[in-house]
Amino acid sequence: MTLSLPRYRFTGCGDGDLSPDSVDVDRRRAAVVALPWTWLRQVHGDAVVVVDRPGAKTGVRADGVVTGVPGAAIAVQAADCAPVAVLGESVVAVAHAGWRGLVAGIVPAVVSAARRVAPGPLRAVVGPCIRPRCYPFAPADLDVVAGAVGDVVRSETGSGEPALDLVAGVRAALSDAGVDDCDDVAICTACSPSHWSHRADGGHQRQSLVAWLEP
Repeated sequence: MTLSLPRYRFTGCGDGDLSPDSVDVDRRRAAVVALPWTWLRQVHGDAVVVVDRPGAKTGVRADGVVTGVPGAAIAVQAADCAPVAVLGESVVAVAHAGWRGLVAGIVPAVVSAARRVAPGPLRAVVGPCIRPRCYPFAPADLDVVAGAVGDVVRSETGSGEPALDLVAGVRAALSDAGVDDCDDVAICTACSPSHWSHRADGGHQRQSLVAWLEP
């Protein structure tokens, strides 16, 4: 049996604003991947949708998408939250993981959904997101995140303030869910001139993570 290969792409400013309500966004999506997209109305929770045909469930309120259907492009949007791709031999999944999503359990929810679609080994990739040096964080909120995924999230900014290490939290949540093979693109959205950052510029533009199985 021929397996469909998983593909993914993290976009940046050069691909244009991919926030759901931006003008002419469908054209920009098609320029990135010319397949039917499933995108979400994200709510910083743990809801995951499973796509059973290309383009299905577009606009659903959730923070994770999974599919085993070749030719279905599944996507999340982000500016500083972590876009996470979870990839298997015949399944792809994407998650939008900010600190509230980590606490809610979006990472294990996506991994669990992916395994229900197609059992087998999984690997993950964490895309551009804000890094601790640029992410001062209220100590009380930091305690909440640490209580959910562990003290690995505790860090400091460049000036020594308490900070959240979002990627460390995602890695910890993936490991707890049985996914230890995890790559990180190591790009800080607040520092990169090639990426949107809500914290750095206060705008509403978004980049995307889109993943698909080759048709």
